[in-house]
Order: sequence, then structure tokens, then C-alpha cells
Amino acid sequence: MSAGFDITSLNKAQREAVMCLNGPVLILAGAGTGKTRTVTCRMSALLENGVAAENVLAVTFTNKSANEMAERVIDMVGKKRGKALTVCTFHSLCLRILKRDITALGYRKKFAIMAGGDQTGMIRQLIVRKGGAKINLKPGEVMSEISKCKSAGKPLTSIQDDLVAEIAVAYQNELRAQNAIDFDDLLILGERVLREHADVRAYWQDRFRFVTVDEFQDTNGLQMQLLQQLVAAPYNICVVGDDDQSIYGWRGAEVANILQFEKFFPDPKIIRLEENYRSSQAILEVANGVIKNNTGRREKELRYTIPGGDLVRLVSMPGDKEEADWIVTEINSTREDGRVLEDFAILFRTNGQIRVVEESLREAKIPYRMVGAQSFYDRKEVKDILSYAQVIDNPDLDLPLLRVLNTPPRGIGNTTSMAAVEWSREKDQGIWKTLTDEDFLAQLSTKVVTAIRSFIEQAEKARRRIVDGENAGVVVNEWLIEMDFIEWLMRQCKTDKEKDTRREAVSETVASITNAIKKGKSLGDFLDRAALDTDRDDDLDKKSGVTLITLHAAKGLEYPVVYLVGLEEGILPHKRSVEEGTRDEERRLLYVGITRAKERMTMTYCSTRVKWGKEEACEPSSFIPELKEDWIQEEDYDDIMGAEASDDELRGFFSGMAAMLEE
Repeated sequence: MSAGFDITSLNKAQREAVMCLNGPVLILAGAGTGKTRTVTCRMSALLENGVAAENVLAVTFTNKSANEMAERVIDMVGKKRGKALTVCTFHSLCLRILKRDITALGYRKKFAIMAGGDQTGMIRQLIVRKGGAKINLKPGEVMSEISKCKSAGKPLTSIQDDLVAEIAVAYQNELRAQNAIDFDDLLILGERVLREHADVRAYWQDRFRFVTVDEFQDTNGLQMQLLQQLVAAPYNICVVGDDDQSIYGWRGAEVANILQFEKFFPDPKIIRLEENYRSSQAILEVANGVIKNNTGRREKELRYTIPGGDLVRLVSMPGDKEEADWIVTEINSTREDGRVLEDFAILFRTNGQIRVVEESLREAKIPYRMVGAQSFYDRKEVKDILSYAQVIDNPDLDLPLLRVLNTPPRGIGNTTSMAAVEWSREKDQGIWKTLTDEDFLAQLSTKVVTAIRSFIEQAEKARRRIVDGENAGVVVNEWLIEMDFIEWLMRQCKTDKEKDTRREAVSETVASITNAIKKGKSLGDFLDRAALDTDRDDDLDKKSGVTLITLHAAKGLEYPVVYLVGLEEGILPHKRSVEEGTRDEERRLLYVGITRAKERMTMTYCSTRVKWGKEEACEPSSFIPELKEDWIQEEDYDDIMGAEASDDELRGFFSGMAAMLEE
């Protein structure tokens, strides 16, 4: 075996998981039990035992974790053997399937992915068209209903609100007319082409003979159906997850997939990873005590490898301002013991709780980093540049072409664009072909025709340069300069800060294309990756400061010192959980929060909290009685502050005495 793959460093359960290579396998991996190491060692073992890398597929939920997993396996088995592995997200997997086989569903081979601002813009137009300019309906609300419907496998006509249903149907028709699909369609069409076409299914089943799925508790019904189409007998599928960390029910994840795995794949080998290498005994005792109150879970218990540890603190606070100020004071005093700011995380159930803590950190001039900022690839100027690159790479894609046809303005207005769309539909051809169709051009003014021909000429010149071997990043950059793109962009900015941000985004985008090409990627490869790159947490490591993060976003992360704020009824458990019957999921959320802590865990709750500008009374969470008393240290804000005041008074008294003696 390769130097990087050392099975003796694994514990007994991990070793069993690594060497159990055939048939269905369910690895129940508790928090901090070395899941990633086990999974990557198991994939390496497949290659060591003669399975060809191109027949191995691993699916996970973010590009970041897919990259990390692939890198780890390659470190163990070497680049030559590991480079043919496929490690990707569900969406990326379906993109691969559809790039080869979408024509089986009646689409043209070259399709576009509609996401971000393009999607919002299209829905905003449809809202105005169907409901009028004054209608108070946000695109996000419509997109959410469409996504929920698609994920649940229901027709868009089943949306209860008639106007939203009408907009949703029009949106889907518009997508289809433009030979485009959205993120939900990637999964829906990927599953459908496998299910409906035996030859397609046989190809992909033969290609991926060994399948691994990470974070299996986060899969939804559609992803489970996709796996059932993809994995044929003898069902060489290994799924890894923890039903106790299933916290995404609100976005369609079905914990039943892991609880009833035997229903989908017969007689699986079930292996439990229970030895925790992350948290102290005290933290694990409290976490185990909480999660045991959930019914219907798969039996497992985290076992400590770090005995003892500081008791978990439960601190009662008078209000959210005192809560925030006290945490900030604690962070400042703990830093004096040599801790760095990145050791600290403050966890919240809802985004609304973050503002007060953020203000206290600012007042104390303590740097912090927040999770969930706008994706780089969602910025308008970035999407414009990527659309230019797509036009060069593949002019048959209608969406990017329409986006940049008059960006910056070059005399090809909205009326011309709409005329091109209508002509394309009548002739059943792409918009690029329409723009070079003499019959279409004959109905336009000389000025518009000149502008279209100039645009087409520039794009074809850029494409020829790339075919001749020039770096696509350099070519795109020179085209942007030729059309005064940056000057046009700057004219739209209201502040110098906005100018700097946008200018930097342009140069970063061009540089990322240039670097990808230098590393041997094609322009198409780069654009596929950018289209799927919706992870929000990829740049967390590059920022410094205390981490402010919601419990949902914190899964998979760990910190030496954790503060979990707002352990109150209505916040955790959330008030909606009673109506929706999701109390068990709220308890899992608390369990996830507790198991993020390595050394010190503090939970707080308030008597009052400001909500919607008013101070409201709060009740302690009904989860508090479930905390194991032997491992909890209860504290009260007034007692803490009183004790500190007494010490200050004593110091004041003695310094006063010393001053008197010196007189």
C-alpha cells in the first residue's frame, strides 16, 4: 500500500468500514469521529484492490468538500492512479450526465444553466407581465415556491397561489424555449433521463460501479431516486452520515433515507463510528444526554477520547445587549491567555440574533467574519464577464448571449433582442444563428445591423484566437478593453468604494480564467465549475476574526471555544417547530451546536430580547431540563458581574489605603 494509506492508524470500526468494499454499506459516523479520513481511506482501498479509478464515484454536497476529498485520496494513492476519480456534488454529477445525454429528453445538446441574477431578472419580468407593475410579490418568494415544488416532484400547477403558479409555469416555458435549465432541473432531468432511457442508465451504471455518498442524512427524495437509478446490483454503494445531524428538513432533506436505508438497498452492512476525537468528555456527555430524547433514531453514542474537560456553562442573562457585551468581554479576557480570535465562534439559531453581537464586537474593535455573504459569482459584473466567455466558448447558448448583446449598450436594444427570441422560436434555432440570418437582419435598421455584425465579428475573432492557442483570460480581457467595459461599469457606480469593489471583481474574474487555462483546464471546464460554484463558505478560511455563524451553517466545522446564544423557547426550539412538528430536528440542531466545541462550550439565555424594535419577555428553552446536570455549570449574569464588582471594590480599597499611607 502507498505511504499515505496506513490502516494501522485507524480504530477498529474505521478499519472495518475501510475494508468492507462490496455490496451496500451504511457508515453511521457521529460528530468528530474521523468520518472524512475513513471515507477517503476506503476509496483508496478500492483502488488498492484493483478497482479502476474511472469506475469510482463519490458524491457530496459542496464543491469545497469534493475538492478536499479528491485531494486526500490522491495524496494516498498518487496522482497517476487517483486523477481519474470522479468526486463531485449531486448537481455536478447531473451536469455530466446531461452534457452527454440531454438530447434524449428533446433538448438541444448545448444548454445553459439559469441561476442567480438571471433567474431573478426573468421572474421579476414575469411578475410584472402577469400581475402588473404594482403587485407586491418578490422574485425570491416565487423562486422558493418553484424550488419546493420541483424538489418534491410536484407539478408547478399545484402551487396554491394562482398567480405564483401562473408565473412558475411561464418561467418553466421560458426556460424550455431558451434551451435552458435551472439548478433544480439539473437533478430532475438527470434522474429522469436515467429512469426513462435504459441505454443511458446502462452506460452510467457501467461507468460508476462503486458509489460513495457523503453527508447522506442531507439527501432528499429526488437524490435518493437518482441513486437508485445509478446503482445496479450488486449495489456497491457506501453511504456515510449521521441521522442525529439531519438538520435540513426545511429544504427538503429526508432523514428517512438514512433511517430506512434497508428499504432502498437490501441487507446493508451497518458500521458505527462512535469514538469522538474532537470534543472533551464534558461536552460529549451533554450532547449525548440531549440527543437521546429523540425517538426513532439509530442507536449510537459518542464515546470520548479526551477525558474530563471544563464543565459546559449555562448562563442566564437579563437581556440580549448584556448577553452580547458579556461574550465580547469574555473573548477579550480569554485572548490574554494566548488564544487567537479564530478560536472563537458564536452560534445563532436565527439571523436576526446576529446584529446585537455584531454591534458589540464593532464597539470593542474586535474583527469578526460572518458566514453567508453574497456569492462572488452572483455579482452582476462577474456574470457579465462569464457570459462573454460563454459566448466565445459556445455561441449556441442563448442566455449568456442575450445578457451581453447590449452590455455595454451598443445600439442593440430590448426590442431587437425580443424580435431575435421570437424569430428563433419560429425557426427552432439558436439566437446566434438568428443574428447571422440575413432574412432576420433584413427587417432591422442599418444602424442595428451594423452593431450586430460588429459584435459577431468581435466574438468570432476572440474564438479564433483561443483556437489558435492564446489564453482565454487574456482574450476576454482584451475584448473588455476594446468595448470600454470598465469605463461603462465605473459610470454606474455611486461611490469610490463601489468602484474599487467592482474593478477588483473584474480583475479577479479575468485572473481566475487565465490561471485555470494555465493549469491545463479548458475554458468550458472553467465555466462549468463557475456555474456550479454556489458554496457560500469557501472563503471563510481566508478571513480573520471571531466567527459569527448560524447553527445550520456551522455543521461540519469545529472551534476550541463556542458560545451558543438564545437557548430560549421560540428561538431554540423555534416557534415554528410546534406547528410543523419538527421539534426533533430542533433538538438535532442543538446537538450539532454543542458538538462544534472542542474545549469550552457556553450556552446563554435571556429574560428579555428586543424583537422588531420592542423588548419582549423570554422563557428558557424546554431543552434545558434535558442537559445532564453533572456536566453543567449554571451561572447568573448578576452574580458574575457582582463578583467582578466586589474584586474591583477590594482593589480600590487597598489602593486607597496605600495612597493614604504614602501621604
